Amino acid sequence: MALPAYATTKDKIWYYTFRVICFAIFFFLLAPIVVMIPLSFNAQPFFSFTREMVTLNPEGYSLRWYRDFLGSDSWMRSIRNSFIIGIAATVLATTLGTIAALGLSRSEMPFKGAIMAILISPMIVPLIISAAGMFFFFSQLGISGTYLGVVLAHAALGIPFVIITVTATLVGFDQSLIRAAASLGASPTRTFFKITMPLILPGVISGALFAFITSFDEIVIVLFVAGPEQRTIPREMWSGIREDISPTILAVATLMVLLSVMLLTTLELLRRRNERMRGITPT
Repeated sequence: MALPAYATTKDKIWYYTFRVICFAIFFFLLAPIVVMIPLSFNAQPFFSFTREMVTLNPEGYSLRWYRDFLGSDSWMRSIRNSFIIGIAATVLATTLGTIAALGLSRSEMPFKGAIMAILISPMIVPLIISAAGMFFFFSQLGISGTYLGVVLAHAALGIPFVIITVTATLVGFDQSLIRAAASLGASPTRTFFKITMPLILPGVISGALFAFITSFDEIVIVLFVAGPEQRTIPREMWSGIREDISPTILAVATLMVLLSVMLLTTLELLRRRNERMRGITPT
């Protein structure tokens, strides 16, 4: 947005200063990612730009590390584990989080503040503490080192995101629609699936995507709870950095960045759709 004609000198200084600050913040956040992507095409086993890469010599670039990634049994197993655990944890977190958000949205719900604080505590408590607690608790139940234990742990991390997004969607929900459906003889189940669910679906999907991203990128919980058979992509990357440093990690990281961009784009489209459904002009 351009400066208005009546802007003072102070307004102009703040106008340009604010943009410089924003640029610096974006550069600080994005520079490591921007540097990592071209390095994943390095033909040499280095984590730095070679002379051929700097001079844009085609011989300095290669898909070698992507081929190594796709041809590795351990990496393929970690991808399979990440998607299996991520999808299962997302389904569980979305179901429980949506139910909790619906309950917290009711005016007659007692102790709403305390219950909300407890439900979103996994977002506040340091992960190392949550991971240690889950390890000892799941060990007593005999599910530490199993797929079930990892799924439950990741679901616990994803539930707060679902609760927050669905609760935000329910803020603008017209409760008179439910009363109208009840007055016309609709059962609570039919009202939920025919009226409530279609209207809050963008928030539910957004929460599910956040839960999936949380599970897909999580490493601390996996280090404590998972066993050798549940190695996920972050766990495999962590092991690769400690044991066998290879630019293959950069190729995997680049693919994960692309996946994150796709998911964030989906979230933005859902946000705009939700605003249109609520009669708000998308921003």
